[in-house]
Parts: sequence; C-alpha cells; structure tokens
Amino acid sequence: MIHLDTHAAIWLAEANERRLSRTARRLIDRQPLVISPAVVLELEVLSEIGRLQNAPAAILARLYDHADVSPSSAVFADVVAAAATFGWTRDVFDRLIVANAMADGARLLTADQHILDNFRDAVW
Repeated sequence: MIHLDTHAAIWLAEANERRLSRTARRLIDRQPLVISPAVVLELEVLSEIGRLQNAPAAILARLYDHADVSPSSAVFADVVAAAATFGWTRDVFDRLIVANAMADGARLLTADQHILDNFRDAVW
C-alpha cells in the first residue's frame, strides 16, 4: 500500500507524470493507493489561498474514480497521537499525513525532502 502526499495526489490527478519520479510512477502502477483525510483538508486550504488550478472536488473525483485511490480508514485518534510525537516538523499537514501512513503500515510517496530525510518509509 502506498499513501500519497498532497503534491503527489495533485500530480497524479492532473496526469502530470513528468512531475513524478520514475520510482513514483512504478509504485503507482503496482501498489494500492491511499490518501489521508489530511490530504483532503490540505487540498481545500490550498484552494482557499489560490494555490490550486482545479477544485478539490475535481481532484478527488479523478483520484477516486480514475486512479483507483482509496481514503484511509485509520483511526484519527491514533494518527494524531503519532503525529504529536514528531519534533522534526511544525507543518501540521505533514505530521498528519506521515502519521496516517504509519498507522496504515504504508509507505508514503512524497517529493518533500524534509519528509524523506525524517520518515524511513517515505519514498520518491
């Protein structure tokens, strides 16, 4: 199982394969894909501040309907408890997304170098 970080989810939904690494494209083709509810919320925030070209609902529809992405079913309290232990970032979304991948026992597909440096199951 592979969790998608927010930017990876956007690039996949927009069929922007040139932004994805070779490893990312290979994993997307071979592993079940999951997103955290934190990704859904971050898409909304990015939309509100004008940093998304497409509406969050359209991005999510493409992910769920065309890329066969599923939402995580991890227990939110468990995700938050794990996220609270991360001293390596102050970004709440990064904390929740990483903790959600951990709760699901999944790798996290991310191009975020800070996450790659601090989460052993992050891959790009």
